[in-house]
Amino acid sequence: MSTVALMWEARAADGRGNELLEWARAQILAREPVRREVLRAPQDRVLVITWWEAAEGIAADLPELPEPAADLITRAVHRWRFESVETDGA
Repeated sequence: MSTVALMWEARAADGRGNELLEWARAQILAREPVRREVLRAPQDRVLVITWWEAAEGIAADLPELPEPAADLITRAVHRWRFESVETDGA
């Protein structure tokens, strides 16, 4: 098993930052992650990070947040996937 972090980031249309934030908070995933955080940044950006425990090769099947309505955002959503790596303790 490894830990996978999915990051979803969007920038709201002018004046709609709070609406995008509430939209992101309201999204229900097909199953619950181990952890989920919703953050905001300047320029009405919203970041959602979810953490999952996944067997090798299964990370592709993890549920992700969808794209919001086109009029709510200024550009396509950015997405990243990270997998934990072993450290040598140094």
